[in-house]
Amino acid sequence: MTDSPYRYFDVQVLRTEHVTPAMIRVTFGGAELSGMAAGGPDQRIKIFLPHPGQDGPVMPDTGSGDTADWYAAWCALDPSVRGIMRTYTTRQLRRDPDELIVDFAVHDPVPSPADGPATSWARTARPGARIGVLGPVEEENAAYDFRPPQDTDWLLLAADESALPAVANILEKLPQGMPTRVWIEVHDLADRQDLPTEADAEIHWLTREGATTAAIRGADLPEGTPYAWIAGESATVKAVRRHLVGERGIDRKKVSFSGYWRKGTTTDQLIDSGESA
Repeated sequence: MTDSPYRYFDVQVLRTEHVTPAMIRVTFGGAELSGMAAGGPDQRIKIFLPHPGQDGPVMPDTGSGDTADWYAAWCALDPSVRGIMRTYTTRQLRRDPDELIVDFAVHDPVPSPADGPATSWARTARPGARIGVLGPVEEENAAYDFRPPQDTDWLLLAADESALPAVANILEKLPQGMPTRVWIEVHDLADRQDLPTEADAEIHWLTREGATTAAIRGADLPEGTPYAWIAGESATVKAVRRHLVGERGIDRKKVSFSGYWRKGTTTDQLIDSGESA
């Protein structure tokens, strides 16, 4: 047995669909998915993609089932053949049948030389394609951040397309009538999604990169004790947090923030620097 709240899952594509021009939804199946836990609404998972010409990703030996040192084991593999690791959010974990849904933001509907490995894979994914997933086996785990305290009176959510699946999950799970203010940056208004919620939510869609901070700075926010959740491009996330804590006076302990990516820096560079483990 392992003390780790995570394990590797071998999954395969069941179907794909374009939710919007720049968002591809991939539904995965696998015999072991019954053991995966849903976790929090912004639950992070690691996916491992095959290199071109591989039938599936090369993964660390998990014969013992122990994934406590998974990152060191993955780093020890030859980078030219090991599974290409990326971090995504569980959009949904369904039962009967067991299915894992992951939304891939491709940013531009048209294939581009600038596409990263995950974008290229998602564009061409077909039923039967195999990937690896490191996911939770315990509902309570460290790979999610949305944890509003019990004294929260209202919520602030700020994100871009990379964090849109997490925002959608959060909104779906909020209690009826919870005052919630949401700002989401997308590349085009065609990339807006329906975001069902029972909360009292005001959702603002922005199409200018980096516009979130200015939009929140000019907003009238509710009275009471807030909880803020911010995710997306690293510089924007830091700017929004700086505004909320430094200018609005919100307790820093009530602001959860996560840089999902950094402009001008590839995911592989972040992994090599140890910032995206």
